[in-house]
Amino acid sequence: MSLILASSSPFRKKLLKKLSLDFDIVSPEIDESRQDNETPKQLVFRLAQEKAREVAKTHSGLIIASDQVATLADGAGVDDEILTKPQSHKNATRQLEQSSGNVVTFLTSLTLLNAHTNNMQTYIHTSKVFFKVLSAEKIEDYLQKEQPYNCAGGFKSETPLGVSLFERIEGDDVDAMVGLPLIQLAKMLEKEGVSILKK
Repeated sequence: MSLILASSSPFRKKLLKKLSLDFDIVSPEIDESRQDNETPKQLVFRLAQEKAREVAKTHSGLIIASDQVATLADGAGVDDEILTKPQSHKNATRQLEQSSGNVVTFLTSLTLLNAHTNNMQTYIHTSKVFFKVLSAEKIEDYLQKEQPYNCAGGFKSETPLGVSLFERIEGDDVDAMVGLPLIQLAKMLEKEGVSILKK
């Protein structure tokens, strides 16, 4: 059965290649806007499923879809503010100032849809990043060197420079923070009869 990655993300493509499986890539065109009163968890859950269903309209096989948001706790400790891709130095500086000494939660959804049977598995992985207290000089130095303006929150968790901003990370799948929870994906594929290794 063919395997399709419903994503245009080069990071997810690179991660999926780690499983040494043949797959095609189809970029789903959907509206990713957050709905009224939708929590970040509800948002990523819905978007992963919508991406998979969109690709299933024109392709068959097993469809892998994912979505991710980074959230920052507000004063009451509620993770509701979604950290977007800053796109500029000014915005990235502001986001890192907000994250300094704080906890950023990554919610990464994963959907595997069997387009033949319509069986759908969906999972959400949670990672927590505990930031060091960052000086203005450290933030500026990091942004000049890494320029992570197309990354949620204004930092790259997968690089040595990025992790130098952290005190620690809590989560049970290192690939999930980059964009695709491979441990869970392997389990989902097994349920659909796809083995990563020979039995």
